[in-house]
Amino acid sequence: MGVKSQVEIMPMIKNLVLLCLPLILVLGKPQGPAPGAASSGDLESVLTQMDREASSFKSAQADFDWDNYQKVVDETDKQKGEVYFRRIGKEVEIMFDFRSPVPKQVLFKGGKVQLYNPKADQITEYEAGENNNDVEAFLSLGFGARAHDLTKSYDVKMAGWDPVDSFKAAKLELTSKSVRIRNMFSQFVLWIDPQRDVPIKQQVFEPSGDYWLTHYTGVKLNVRISDDHFRIKTTPNTKIVKPR
Repeated sequence: MGVKSQVEIMPMIKNLVLLCLPLILVLGKPQGPAPGAASSGDLESVLTQMDREASSFKSAQADFDWDNYQKVVDETDKQKGEVYFRRIGKEVEIMFDFRSPVPKQVLFKGGKVQLYNPKADQITEYEAGENNNDVEAFLSLGFGARAHDLTKSYDVKMAGWDPVDSFKAAKLELTSKSVRIRNMFSQFVLWIDPQRDVPIKQQVFEPSGDYWLTHYTGVKLNVRISDDHFRIKTTPNTKIVKPR
């Protein structure tokens, strides 16, 4: 993979992180204490329960609202869609199906990231290549990774219990120990509802002050997902572009 492709694929990796990371909370079902301030044992309790549940994860699907705030222009870009995941052996497949305001699909499968633009009827395809470790490392956060492994790469803090969607959600704050990652993402904030055992929200901050706020609803775990959800819906005239 050339230098140009390595540079171009990083925004794709970045988008995958922004959408995938909150699903780390799908893997665990932490039964937190009564809502309120976090105690010193809350974090360990949450991580332990997540580890216990991680091995049972097979698939997940959800609706999402994705808000991107840009500090320089003080504007928020809003997007909606559906996301599908499944783990087959050691392989992970993920489809992000954006429905509005502009339809598009982003598929990670077989070590490739494909972005489909229906308006242009074009697929831009990236081989993860030398960046595969970055992609896999980020994706593993949401698909079967042991929660305690997070502490090897992140400083993890249990920040308390917040009301979200009329529920009391456990709030986790993550800061990467890698300078390279901190240059992209200064902090991750994750919320989970221990009553429904599903992720609710995620906020990802950049050093610039920009942030992404993702809200998940209708999460379904370990249900059979059709193979069609992991295929780009193309036409006979679809062009495939492979940046070099």
